[in-house]
Amino acid sequence: MVPLLLVLPLAVILFGAGFAVKILWWVALAVLVVWLLGFVMRSTSAGGGRGRWDRW
Repeated sequence: MVPLLLVLPLAVILFGAGFAVKILWWVALAVLVVWLLGFVMRSTSAGGGRGRWDRW
């Protein structure tokens, strides 16, 4: 019984970490898509040229 109680929290932590890493990959992919869309669809400046890709 004691080994089971020692292994069970470890399995829960590893499962939670794996789920969190998978969610972080999806978030990173969504941020990449938004960044690429912003890079491609950036507005033009008054002179007709492209503006800077960063806004800060």
